[in-house]
Amino acid sequence: MLPTHTAHSFPLKKQSRCLAISLVLAFSPALVLAQQKAAAPVAASAPAGAAASAPAAAAAVDTLSTVGQLSSIPAPELAAKAWLSIDANSGQVITAQNGNEKIEPASLTKIMSAYVIFQAIENKRLSLDQKVNISEKAWKTEGSRMFAKVNTQVSVDDLLQGVIVQSGNDATVALAEAVAGSESAFAALMNQEAAKMGLTHTHFANATGLPDPEHYTTVYDLGIMAMRLAKDFPQYFHYYSQKEFTYNKIKQHNRNRLLWTDPTVDGMKTGHTSEAGYCLVATALRDGRRVVTVLVGAASDSARAENSLKLLNWSFQNFDTIKVLDGAKPLVQARVWQGQADTVGLGQPSTVWLTVPRGKGPDVKPEARYTQPLIAPLTKGAKVGTVVFTLDGKQLRQEPLLVLNDVAQAGIFGRLVDKVRLMFQ
Repeated sequence: MLPTHTAHSFPLKKQSRCLAISLVLAFSPALVLAQQKAAAPVAASAPAGAAASAPAAAAAVDTLSTVGQLSSIPAPELAAKAWLSIDANSGQVITAQNGNEKIEPASLTKIMSAYVIFQAIENKRLSLDQKVNISEKAWKTEGSRMFAKVNTQVSVDDLLQGVIVQSGNDATVALAEAVAGSESAFAALMNQEAAKMGLTHTHFANATGLPDPEHYTTVYDLGIMAMRLAKDFPQYFHYYSQKEFTYNKIKQHNRNRLLWTDPTVDGMKTGHTSEAGYCLVATALRDGRRVVTVLVGAASDSARAENSLKLLNWSFQNFDTIKVLDGAKPLVQARVWQGQADTVGLGQPSTVWLTVPRGKGPDVKPEARYTQPLIAPLTKGAKVGTVVFTLDGKQLRQEPLLVLNDVAQAGIFGRLVDKVRLMFQ
């Protein structure tokens, strides 16, 4: 947790001088406050990004693609085509194999289908007790089924269990039609949400995951989808830990074997086609920390479960997730010129977590880079720089550095005094 620091006044020569100051944080790493060279004073009405140039102490570092690259414990060898592990608290990828390779998602598609359906429920376009008609198209859809009868009325709640527990394609198409009017229109909504999530290697042609040349994704994109669903719709996540569902007097079990193997596993979705192989997106919650794994192209049902559990256990056992920014406290107190306050807190309004190899938390080095001088008025939420977190000389992540409180402009006399002071800095 980062403490509030005492305000510091940084001398500038002609309003430009780069300094680096190391401070000790509560969790030990040094915080480098790097004053960036400013071409002109930055006002809150025109929030500035990080300055173009950085001081020697803030030299560029390599950005890691996965946190696992810093671990002395190698990732397990898995019998699958591609896989990924991601920490849902920090959003960081722990390890990946062929993470951006184009794959057929099969029924893992239903993660995005459920996301769009949950969104419709939250927007009051559907309700759990609402009855949905089972069209002939839904009834005829091939693949795994809920066994809903054509032209019957089925509640949204039952259909969701059909989609998530039984992986029913008939239930999925029925809900897609209820939300968007047709499955093709629903697929367009899925692609729209994928774009909002930044999933650049994903395209949906249907709601079910049946094979189509224009239906593809990656394990990385699937990890983001799963993480977002767990975060955005916790009120519906209980469906994913449900072990069985009986409809039309037919009991079907959840195909996710890990629900019986590990009590911390609470989801998420299986998939299988001859082309995709056996696939599983799994997630577990241990001591408040959620990890999501994606594994595709396993040779069997048992292999996808066994390999996914290996990946989950390795991710929990060999990595920690630590709080590096506390939304309640500023990262630094920065000097303000020509304002009604002499300092302002810079940081993030929300908590920021970081995933690191186990025991390496004290070695993380946050570096705050912001433009000086900061000239009032400053508006809460204005970006004035960045904070970069590094470990062993490698960049783990970068976050915007924001003004946490409004600072109004001083009166004429106060502004004049500060302008004179700046001239002699």
